Amino acid sequence: MKKRSGLVLAASLLAAAIASADAGAQAGGARGEGRGQGRREEAFRIVDAYVLSHLQESLALSDEQYVKVLPLVTKLQSDRRDFFLSRARVLREMRRSLRAGGASEATLVEKLSELKRLEGEGPARVKSDLEALDAALTPRQQAKFRVLEVEVEQRLRELMGRARPGSARGSRD
Repeated sequence: MKKRSGLVLAASLLAAAIASADAGAQAGGARGEGRGQGRREEAFRIVDAYVLSHLQESLALSDEQYVKVLPLVTKLQSDRRDFFLSRARVLREMRRSLRAGGASEATLVEKLSELKRLEGEGPARVKSDLEALDAALTPRQQAKFRVLEVEVEQRLRELMGRARPGSARGSRD
């Protein structure tokens, strides 16, 4: 029960920070985006801290394993986040260029090239990180880690759906 309530707290904080960041970026343009990015980073740190603090118990890691696994999980989360944020940034830049009507072919080709590079490198880096992590874990621990990740993701999606302005669930809660 304690583990579940910690997950709910971390997910709630992340959802609130991201929703606030999204609203601030939409309302305030570039100025709102800076504040939103700070909130988003803080939210990511909260979830990272939750996962790392529950890693040893959730996966039943020995102290020796925990010392080896901790930097691997940190790197995995960092690389996933970097990929997510970089991809979102390029897509946002393309959207702005297209909406403003000033998107030249050369600009679009450059942005598409950057996006394709990111979409090739990001998942490959994450796969490499997962392989390194798996090498330090037993098959049971690998399964527990994957389940922990899915539980966190599912809870975040639920909370994000509630936190989004105009969502049917968010208006009732």
